[in-house]
Amino acid sequence: MTQMSITGKKKVAIIANGKFQSKRVASKLFSVLRDDHAFYLTKKNPDIVISIGGDGMLLSAFHMYESILDKVRFVGVHTGHLGFYTDYRDFEVDELIETLRADKGESVSYPVLNIRTTLADGRVLTARALNEATIKSIEKTMVADVIINHVQFECFRGDGLSVSTPTGSTAYNKSLGGAILHPTIEALQLTEISSLNNRVYRTIGSSLIVPKKDKIEIIPKRLGSYTMSVDNKTFTHKNVAKVSYQIDPKKIKFVATPRHTSFWNRVREAFIGEIGHEI
Repeated sequence: MTQMSITGKKKVAIIANGKFQSKRVASKLFSVLRDDHAFYLTKKNPDIVISIGGDGMLLSAFHMYESILDKVRFVGVHTGHLGFYTDYRDFEVDELIETLRADKGESVSYPVLNIRTTLADGRVLTARALNEATIKSIEKTMVADVIINHVQFECFRGDGLSVSTPTGSTAYNKSLGGAILHPTIEALQLTEISSLNNRVYRTIGSSLIVPKKDKIEIIPKRLGSYTMSVDNKTFTHKNVAKVSYQIDPKKIKFVATPRHTSFWNRVREAFIGEIGHEI
């Protein structure tokens, strides 16, 4: 099919994990959208990415298309446990198809984390995270200066540090005791991972909410190997000189579907469920 013949069509990519139910949903979506003249199925430069599986699959889809965040929107279908980023259940595919047909291009946007890692040999590695990024020492206790907005804040000692986005505040950050942050508050959250506190060594001990304009810099005091995670990816780097974290200029955009409930509804459904009332 030539480019001329797809003018005016919505370019859609369908991304699914390997589970049977996900493949079944993907097959149904592919069959219906392929025969619908309003859509053109392609994984190259899509307008809309349909992620089928769960939050992990959505994270993978985000990283597949993070270079074109300003041009693409996402929508998720969950086929297992309730997904925080996914709007539709596997039995609501027909509803999703009707939503896509009626779509006018509206979106809901969330902040993204930008990570810049400088190695001792001068190399600079860049990445984006939708949820969070962490740094941990492999060989021994991590000792690192923490600099916030050019202010040397503390010398951290412990297992590591996590920096999360507002939407990522409900993920690993929450399990570390961090706060849940509404995504309209475009800020970073710095949370400790098993800090070492005694009469000699002290850290702030609580998570820090850092505004959008500020940069967080972590400068390890020891050479060695460090494990660094970016969402669901993990890397090992030797001799990390500095890691900088900021809110990225780009945001992730989701299709503004009727199923895209408020942030607080999502938090309640994910962690509390039905609310019982006692008399």
